[in-house]
Amino acid sequence: MTTAASFFDLEPFDQFERVVDAGVFTPIDRGSIVGLSDVVDSTDAVADGRYKAVNMAGAAVISAVMNALGHRRFPFVFGGDGASFVIGLGERDAAQRALADTAAWVASELGLTLRIALVPVVDILAAGEELNVARYAASPSASYAMFAGGGLTWAETQMKNGRYNLDASPADARPDLTGLSCRWTPIDSARGTILSLLVQRQRHETHAAFSALVLQVLAMLQPEGQSGGHPISKSSLHYRWPPEGFDLEARASGPAKSRWKLRLEMLLALVLFRTGWRLGNFDPVHYVRQSGLNTDFRKFDDGLRMTVDCSEATAQRVETLLAAAEAAGTVKFGTHRQAQALMTCIVPSVVADDHLHFVDGASGGYAMAAQRMKQKHAEQV
Repeated sequence: MTTAASFFDLEPFDQFERVVDAGVFTPIDRGSIVGLSDVVDSTDAVADGRYKAVNMAGAAVISAVMNALGHRRFPFVFGGDGASFVIGLGERDAAQRALADTAAWVASELGLTLRIALVPVVDILAAGEELNVARYAASPSASYAMFAGGGLTWAETQMKNGRYNLDASPADARPDLTGLSCRWTPIDSARGTILSLLVQRQRHETHAAFSALVLQVLAMLQPEGQSGGHPISKSSLHYRWPPEGFDLEARASGPAKSRWKLRLEMLLALVLFRTGWRLGNFDPVHYVRQSGLNTDFRKFDDGLRMTVDCSEATAQRVETLLAAAEAAGTVKFGTHRQAQALMTCIVPSVVADDHLHFVDGASGGYAMAAQRMKQKHAEQV
């Protein structure tokens, strides 16, 4: 059994293909609590061109809870239009306040509705589901949680059905979103298309059959480079003035940092990134390189979730393979192709290497892939 506090004591693995290896996963302690969030009607917001705001709302949950817990890290997964995480029982009150305050901030500052919930792990287990976690090292400095067992999916379904849900704080409440930013410009595809992909195992299918399919998908993407379709590289990250995410970051900073001060900070960053000059302990060249390494462009949360840069031909081969598996009843899946990827970041310190970078498609990504999967399921019922 592992707890949220002991997650970073788990032995990490750095070969992503091992997410199909049951041996890397360990059960979450039954006394833990799962936190969840998602943006209501996120596909409509994406259709209105508000994909940056949708991603900001999802990442804000992680940032707010992290700061509420004294900057302590915990297992989480970013889902594009929401997030899921695990905390200890003694952290419930702090996490609940952070969630409620974030929901209020998302409504007042982003004009979106954020659904939030806390679900006891003991209830997940009582429903006959499992909740297992593994620690994947995207780089030596950044680890992400992988979840398996069906427990997260069950908890998300309960939240969407109105169970375990929490109310937002009063409209003027503000979470601590220190470190949350989205300054990089959208990242152009270098290979043809940015493919956002969701693949979930049908409940009656065996773990072995699903694992074999996941490995096939990953193998198809491997020829796209040793990074397996990684959409971020040192040459693809660009910073311009004013940053596209300035308004969103200003809203996240709130009264703690005036807009003129934030503009000066961003202007200084632009100069450093353009020139490569070091400032004190901050090395912009190293920071950019580390940012690419620390991304969560591929993950597992009761299914495969990836945003990759690949050729149109590779995207078609992957979709053809998955369509055949779906017709055979092995999986359900959704994809969305777009020209760019989007990165939202949590940077507690620019001089430490543990900054986190959440990747999604820049034109809907995971939200649109999930909508497509939902539509196909509805048509089949």
